[in-house]
Amino acid sequence: MKSTEDSGRSGTERDWQLKIKWIMDRVGGTILLILFSPLFLIAGVLINSESEGGTFFLHERLGKNGKRFLCYKFRTMYKNSDAILEKYLKTNPEARTEWEEYKKLRGYDPRVTKVGKWLRKWSLDELPQLINVVKGEMSLVGPRPYLPREWESMEGYRETILSVLPGITGPWQVGGRNKLSFNQRLEMDVEYVKTWSLKKDILLLLKTPVVVVTRKGAC
Repeated sequence: MKSTEDSGRSGTERDWQLKIKWIMDRVGGTILLILFSPLFLIAGVLINSESEGGTFFLHERLGKNGKRFLCYKFRTMYKNSDAILEKYLKTNPEARTEWEEYKKLRGYDPRVTKVGKWLRKWSLDELPQLINVVKGEMSLVGPRPYLPREWESMEGYRETILSVLPGITGPWQVGGRNKLSFNQRLEMDVEYVKTWSLKKDILLLLKTPVVVVTRKGAC
């Protein structure tokens, strides 16, 4: 059994690691946002030249303690994406089954534009989430930002996952991505929160570019 002194030391160590994580998010997020600003301009021109709807897609997500926030992404879908999806699922039973298990379409998705496919292929559609990091709504590393409609499906995992800020990248990004079922993602995020350390965050950050370039786990 750990002594009171050991427990205090462990708590202190976690506290300063969390402070470093906070600094990494604010400083690192700001620097990355500046570095990628030319790409934001290029993406904006390409996205709007193909279809209507604006450069960014703001979607409500669940943040720390269940607080909802607007998550920034480059728009990768057509303006009437909900209607397109509903029609597609009605006529494609296999796609509906996939949607129910993974909460996404891992292969062909009729909602996605040509530019959107390219942005998704290299995970560039998630770069605007750096804005959320700078605002303090997200972290560079953390559980995936879940949708409000996924609240009930998170039963049993929700309290742990929502005890921390969601991240742009995390264990789901480097450990399987689209190959993971929804429940597997939940289990992976819970494990991340329970075993969190600054070292783990740094390793996940280093692994992310490799996973994106090699497209490991992407469909």
